[in-house]
Amino acid sequence: MQPFADLHRHLDGSLRETTLRALAEADGGVALPGIDELRFRAGMTLDEALARFEVTLSVLQDLDAVRRVADEICADAAADGVSTLEIRFAPQLHGRRGASIEDVVAAAVDGAAGRAGIILCGLYGEPPAVLDALVDAGARNAGVVGIDLAGGPSGTDDVTLTDYAPSFRRAAELGLGRTVHAGEGRPPAEIRTAIEELGAQRIGHGTSLLDDSSVLDLVLERGVTLEACPTSNVHTGIIATVGDHPIREWLRRGVQVTICTDNTLLSAVTASEEHRRVIDEVAGMTDALLAETVRVGHAAAFPRR
Repeated sequence: MQPFADLHRHLDGSLRETTLRALAEADGGVALPGIDELRFRAGMTLDEALARFEVTLSVLQDLDAVRRVADEICADAAADGVSTLEIRFAPQLHGRRGASIEDVVAAAVDGAAGRAGIILCGLYGEPPAVLDALVDAGARNAGVVGIDLAGGPSGTDDVTLTDYAPSFRRAAELGLGRTVHAGEGRPPAEIRTAIEELGAQRIGHGTSLLDDSSVLDLVLERGVTLEACPTSNVHTGIIATVGDHPIREWLRRGVQVTICTDNTLLSAVTASEEHRRVIDEVAGMTDALLAETVRVGHAAAFPRR
């Protein structure tokens, strides 16, 4: 089965615990919760999970810290048997001390040192101008392979998913890959919009895909890859157990899907463990099917530029 591909791993959710505490200490002794309090737990909401990132972001406001964490994520992934890795993050959240988006991106790319493609994340609810800035930064740095829209809509946002379409179209013109967090326990119409309006080549999570057969047909027609993160979906309360994840049915229907960690620290998971959980807990999964998800992961990685 190895080597693995992990195309959906967030930088600010995948620090080493020792690094988190070292960075907090170096930053004047930033108070941190206990690791059990910080980590995700089964059945919490997406909003509760997203709030945890404020803790990790608090120690990632220094370019050296961003560089260090990107480096360590690559080393940890390689040690776990991952040979195709993409790291995503929102550089606009790492500039509280004045660092520019360009400088933060450069630090992450420098830390990855060619071992991982970097994906830049806009966030649901942000002004489209932020996505434009990320596209500009990505186009100017060859270590960036794509853009993403992460988080989730609040219901009170002034912008909708379609408002980000011009930025995503420009990313496509500039040769950047496009993935979108969509259908993460939300209606499948979100997946349709991400594909048709934003030109998404991959969908993060997409757990509601099978709720609308026309959206499933669209995914199959366009050859869109689903980035499955089963443990994360248990933690955010979208599914009750890993065994309830629709990945087996996706595969039966011909969907291209790859298995990803999402957040190695916050979900206390590795790529090898995530794959083991799927084969052990999802009824009907076989070694051959699991190997197919690994193959798809390598094939669906955004091209290096």
